[in-house]
This record gives sequence, C-alpha cells and structure tokens, in this order.
Amino acid sequence: MRIAFVSMLTAAHRETPATRRTRRVARQLAARGHDVVVLCSGWWDGPNEEFQAENVLYRAIVDEPSARTFATRLPFALRKVKPDVVHAVNSPPGHVRAANAAGTVVRAPVVVDWWNDVEGDSAKGYRRAARAADAVLTPSETVKTRVREHGAREADVRVVPESVDMDLVRSASVDNRADVVYARDLDAACNVEGFLLALAELRNRDWRATVVGDGPLREEAEGVARDLRIDDRVEFLGDLSREERVPIFKGAHLFAQTAFREAFPADLLWALACGCLGVVEYQADSSAHELVEGRDRGRLVTSPQELAAEIAAAGSVPHETVNEDYAAFDHDAVLERYLDCYRATVDAHGLF
Repeated sequence: MRIAFVSMLTAAHRETPATRRTRRVARQLAARGHDVVVLCSGWWDGPNEEFQAENVLYRAIVDEPSARTFATRLPFALRKVKPDVVHAVNSPPGHVRAANAAGTVVRAPVVVDWWNDVEGDSAKGYRRAARAADAVLTPSETVKTRVREHGAREADVRVVPESVDMDLVRSASVDNRADVVYARDLDAACNVEGFLLALAELRNRDWRATVVGDGPLREEAEGVARDLRIDDRVEFLGDLSREERVPIFKGAHLFAQTAFREAFPADLLWALACGCLGVVEYQADSSAHELVEGRDRGRLVTSPQELAAEIAAAGSVPHETVNEDYAAFDHDAVLERYLDCYRATVDAHGLF
C-alpha cells in the first residue's frame, strides 16, 4: 500500500506527542514493506527536496513552515505521489481540507489522525476538517468525544491508542531505584505538584520516588520538593529514552498519573505494561482514567490525599515486572488497527 502522510511539522522540527506518533507509525508501516511518503516542510541540510530515513521518504513541499503555502501546494504534491490512502494530521485543519480536495482527484480516501485540538487553530476549521475526512482516528475516547463535538459522524471515528514494545518490556533489566514513579513532560499541564503533595503526606513512611521528564516547570517542581522537605527522597532524572525508562518502570511498584491534560498518557501505558500499579488522579481534560478503569492493577483517585492513601496501600499488592494484559497495546497489534482503517476506507471509497 502506498501511504502519503500529510504533516507540515515533523518530529525533526518539534518533538511533541503528536509528531512522535506520526513518526513512529510511518516507520512501522515502512518496516512492514509499505511505500510511505511524508509531505512536510523541509528540515534537512542541502538543496534536495527529498530525504530518506528509516525507509520513509520525506518530501519537502515548502522550505519553511507556512500553513497557507503548504495548503496551496499540497494538492499538487499529492497528485505526484498518487497514494492509495492519505494520512493527515489534524493541525493545521486547513491541510485536511486541502488533502480532501486532492484526494478526490487522485481517488484516495483521507484518514485524519486527530491527536488533540491545538490552541490557536480555528474552531470553524476543525468543524470542516472533522466532516471532510473519510475517517478520523483518535488516541482515546476523550479525544473522540471532542471530535464528535466538531461534527464528525460516530461511524467515522475510531480509537487507535498509543502502543508499546512488549518485547522490550519483557527483555529489559530491572532498576530498583524507586518505589513510586512519575513520568511526563514537565509543562503547565503536568500537575507534578499533586504527586509531590501526595508523597509529603507520607513523609514518615519508607519510600523512594523518581520524577522522569524535563520541561519549563522542572526547576519549580524541584523547589516544591525542597519546600515540602522530601527532596532527599525524590530523584529528578530529567528526560530519558524509552530504553532507559523501562527498567525504572519495571523496578517501581506504583506509577502516579496526575496531569491536568492528556490526550493519551503514553508513560502510564508503558508503566502498566511493566507491571506497575497505576494510580490516576481524575482530571476532566485527561484520558488517563481510560487505561485503569476496570483493571485489577489500576486505581482512580480525585485528590493528592487519596493518591497518598493508594501509595500507602500499594505494599499489599504483589510487585510485577510484566503485565501481559497490555499485550493488546503492542506495536504490531496497534499497527493492524491503522491498516484495518486504511483498508476499510479504501474499500468504501471504491464504492463511490
């Protein structure tokens, strides 16, 4: 299958959960033998319009990111690629409409991978994008609800979650440095303070904690730990690769998720696959509760005090290093969900 990805910005421009998801799926499809082209703005050195990495062909249709110019040139670029299916990201939404117009000409359906609404994008543009796509993929039910509110039909929206490498989880070593782990980008939505407040409630108990991740709030978080007088027991490790995180998750007993906003909590998923007891503080704009509701090793709380109580009670739960219940989230299994959607939209598109 020939798949054209439409993403003006890539992970080479800016590392975000959305760009990382696009990069991973493109690479996995290419590794399966599919012909993958990413239409984007240029980010590599030299005059060439194309750049290949991990069997994925990147084609620059603009030299520098420009939403208007990119949308204008996109139809011509898609006609040149002649894809079987177009896989577009939702932001900027004008690119979805441009891809849809070109898709009609080249007789290719448009699938939109809708990670989350982006601040500054047009609400009107999102309504048009949600209705224009042949199918919309979201990482969670929470985001699916948002897309439905933009006007997408229920039948056109599918949930395709993030994925994990279960082979890595099974084979990784165990790092016992921490009993309790928090992992996420330390930005305005992280709410790491809620995690630290819960730990402070238990300062008279024996525990060790780590915070994995970096960002603009790291210094502030370290200051909160000092103010709460728990900084000698909380280790801030900064940003770590997935291969470095997995052993820490396997060694920990509990993973705490407290972020205010989360389209999909990837680190929570990895920690659950690594056997952690997952405790999620419910937040209206976070999908994290979806991963733990109804799970034996999942807990849902509503405050730092309740989180502290679950941390204290975790000692009665056996420690595990692999949870095979999450094999359904393995990379191969989730990639099949993408392919199922592509095939269904291609088949449906051929009827009209």
